[in-house]
Amino acid sequence: MDYTIWSVGLIFLLPFMAFVVNTVIVKRFTTLAVGISCSAIFGSFLLSLRIFSDFQNKFAADYHIHKVFNWMNLSGGDQTFVVDMGVYIDNMGSIMLLMVTGVAFLIHIFSTFYMRDDARYGRFFVYLSLFTSAMLGLVLSDNLLSFFIFWELMGFCSYSLIGFYYEKNEAGDASIKAFMTTRIGDVFFLLGILAIWSVVGNVTFVDIYRFIGENGFVGKTADLSFFGTVIGIPLATFAGLAIFMGTIGKSAQFPLQVWLPDAMMGPTPCSALIHAATMVAAGVYLSLRMYPLMEAGNLNYFIAIIGGITAFGAATIALIQTDIKAVLAYSTISQLGYMVLGIGVGSYTAAFMHLITHAVFKACLFLSAGSVIHSLHDHHTHEHVQEMPRMGGLRKKMPFTFWAMMFCTLAITGAPFFSGFVSKDRILGDAAVQLVNGWKWYIPAILGYGGAFLTAFYMFRMMFLTFFGEPRDKELYDHMHTEHFSWNQNLPLLVLSVFTFGAWYCGSFTGQSIAKVPGVQNKEWFSTLVTKPDVNNFTHYQKQPWEKVDKKSDLVFEKSHYDASHGLEEKEAHRVHHVHVIGAIVSVFIFLGGLLMAMMMYYWKKWNPGRWTSAFSFWYRALQNKYYMDDLYIKIIIQKGLLNLNNFLAFLDMGIYDRYAVDGMAKVNSWAFKVCRWFDDVIVDTVVVDGTGASVRIFNVVLRTFQSGKIQFYIFMILFVMVGYIWQLNI
Repeated sequence: MDYTIWSVGLIFLLPFMAFVVNTVIVKRFTTLAVGISCSAIFGSFLLSLRIFSDFQNKFAADYHIHKVFNWMNLSGGDQTFVVDMGVYIDNMGSIMLLMVTGVAFLIHIFSTFYMRDDARYGRFFVYLSLFTSAMLGLVLSDNLLSFFIFWELMGFCSYSLIGFYYEKNEAGDASIKAFMTTRIGDVFFLLGILAIWSVVGNVTFVDIYRFIGENGFVGKTADLSFFGTVIGIPLATFAGLAIFMGTIGKSAQFPLQVWLPDAMMGPTPCSALIHAATMVAAGVYLSLRMYPLMEAGNLNYFIAIIGGITAFGAATIALIQTDIKAVLAYSTISQLGYMVLGIGVGSYTAAFMHLITHAVFKACLFLSAGSVIHSLHDHHTHEHVQEMPRMGGLRKKMPFTFWAMMFCTLAITGAPFFSGFVSKDRILGDAAVQLVNGWKWYIPAILGYGGAFLTAFYMFRMMFLTFFGEPRDKELYDHMHTEHFSWNQNLPLLVLSVFTFGAWYCGSFTGQSIAKVPGVQNKEWFSTLVTKPDVNNFTHYQKQPWEKVDKKSDLVFEKSHYDASHGLEEKEAHRVHHVHVIGAIVSVFIFLGGLLMAMMMYYWKKWNPGRWTSAFSFWYRALQNKYYMDDLYIKIIIQKGLLNLNNFLAFLDMGIYDRYAVDGMAKVNSWAFKVCRWFDDVIVDTVVVDGTGASVRIFNVVLRTFQSGKIQFYIFMILFVMVGYIWQLNI
């Protein structure tokens, strides 16, 4: 395949050009603008599908595309400053491109149904095009600088979409909260980029890998000063931690997870885009790309702890949510925690697999929730209903949405044969392997398995409250229409639900090679092709200039084969496999336990949930208040801390600096002006200038008197002098 600007660059450029064109025509030609947006992302999907197919045909773990061009050259004299930009696609990138474009296209299609009656219908698609182009540009980036540029562009798009209904104060507040919270992580991300640039000389991924492979970070420290004390931190640790802080902000990890639940204020399709294919996935994708640096900085355990806390903590809050979108929002935070947990425990491939599987079933869940919300219209308030206590029995009127949402619920809860079991179980299995190797890993392992149990409970709680039982709001139920198949409402859901089966991602139905798929040749294609970057392979890496035709199709890449031992010795591989099988069995019982508990409370109604809330009232209040994280940030850190600091700094600025330095200097200048004016008027003008003139005039009178030109006066003066001289002699 000839990889050129037309086959690679257009993946990003098509939706970006749709954004540019639609900003001009959207007001007058709204339908055309919507068609352009959908066509552009579909074109990107076809190009991505071609690249994905090509990578699958090569079936080589080291197959890649890397083309660079000079973006900026500010070199002069002995100083060299060159910035290159480029495109880097490997197997992980090709899968990511297919996922982003495929899911985004289906979200575009669903949006034509969901947003068609909205007053800002066309504007919504303008934002969608820019958002998807930013994510695609990020995936194609070969370096951290362009990655950061598209990263920030997505931040702007999320701000715009979350605050789409800007006439609502809640939407405006939520967009600002999301923008400012993620900026905290972005500042650290930028610091990490600068730290890497200072020693590597650029921030291209392959050059960072090469630098790590050459032990370039060994012995280098980042000297930080705290209250006059200089603390030396290994540079790899500092840079890796700074980069990971970007992930914490973007992917809503503890303690910066507070923005994501409020992101529900945007339209539901934008929630699906943010929570599935774009923004939150970008943070995990960053950590996967920079995994060798984090490993070199010995950050694995810290990352695993953050992921475990996020996965379990968000799952507990989801237990009591009554808004259907809020349940899905907290489930997103929890599932992102599993991805980060996977990175921490070294489950690189499974973490990325869970990113992909989660994108599919979470997009479907949000679109299904949007279908439910759009169908429930309160004729008294003229608002769509999102509260689950007002629903019930909807499976009879919404069969397509019900089955799509049920498949996705089975996937996210880790039911066997579904994708969530395949990907999440491998992460939990690797956490169990780490636990066997060292007891310090019991915290992330317990948090991971505990979160899995809670996920099964709260997701089936959502399903039972929404689709089962009798309608709890009879008037609302009677006024809703029975769902009939619609290409832009139901087809995207059904397509996504098809890909919730685990067999698409591995050679077995269960993920443990126990129930293999008959006739599948490339067993475990995902695990075979997506492998952790081996930094030693980049020591002599050569980049390819953009203008040259790609010749990789002529090169021989050794086909990869699934290694059941994963590079381990036979005895160790058997032990690891044994632990994974036990972990899988435990996961099945955890899934069944969560399902049974939800059925006892909300299907059979044998247990009264009110008793649990009364028995654990303190914890229930803590969950209602989201562990008081918002109170901590807003009431303590911001209002009592930062605002007081701001007031103190304002006092220093206006009360001291302005009053004494600025205004005082004005008074000093005024006094100096008066002194200078007096000196100028009296001394310079009166004494010096005018005095000189007066002395000249006086001297002129004297000279004019003695030099009159009259002979008689001169004879008189001579006689006068002579008489005076004779008089002097006589004396």
